[in-house]
Amino acid sequence: ETGLKMGAKVVWLPTTNAANQIRKNGKTGGIECLDNGKAVEPLREIFKMIKEYDVVLGTGHLSPEEIFPVVDQAKNMGLNKIVITHPEFWVVGMSHEEQVRIVRDYDVYLERCYAQPMGGGVYKSNLSDNLSIIREVGYEHVMVDTDGGQVENPLWELAMEEYMQYLADRGVTSEQLKVMTQTIPAKLLGLEQ
Repeated sequence: ETGLKMGAKVVWLPTTNAANQIRKNGKTGGIECLDNGKAVEPLREIFKMIKEYDVVLGTGHLSPEEIFPVVDQAKNMGLNKIVITHPEFWVVGMSHEEQVRIVRDYDVYLERCYAQPMGGGVYKSNLSDNLSIIREVGYEHVMVDTDGGQVENPLWELAMEEYMQYLADRGVTSEQLKVMTQTIPAKLLGLEQ
């Protein structure tokens, strides 16, 4: 709430502390967002604040099994600025079918990143998979970025240049690139002109 009062524009659900990520790393513990398949009460309180301040909800590193009921609860509470945080990341692990379904059923945005850090100084390129999902769900539902900053990934400005060139070389128009890189983020952040 303090962050929202200070002007925060995005609330991410747990990432590295999400129970899903902890389990994927072979450990126990972490933050659970569901109880018996329903959003936990503190999460509902957070959703009320997100709605009140009209900010973005990012799904963090939840699993697909968590994302669907969480997004359903958020939509039922009137949240419309919802971003499925890098669904291609191996920790999240959403299939193409799940990504298509969540966009179709809930009118959300997919954040599709240049690459995913794999640990040990290694990253995996997402470019061909990103192009495929853009074609499947439509560019109007995909926000592209680099998720740069990790030591495994290239510098964000180099990654973004390569990402945009890759998409342009494969028929994505400059107008479509503008929507995915500028229009969607501006809309979500309330920066529309």
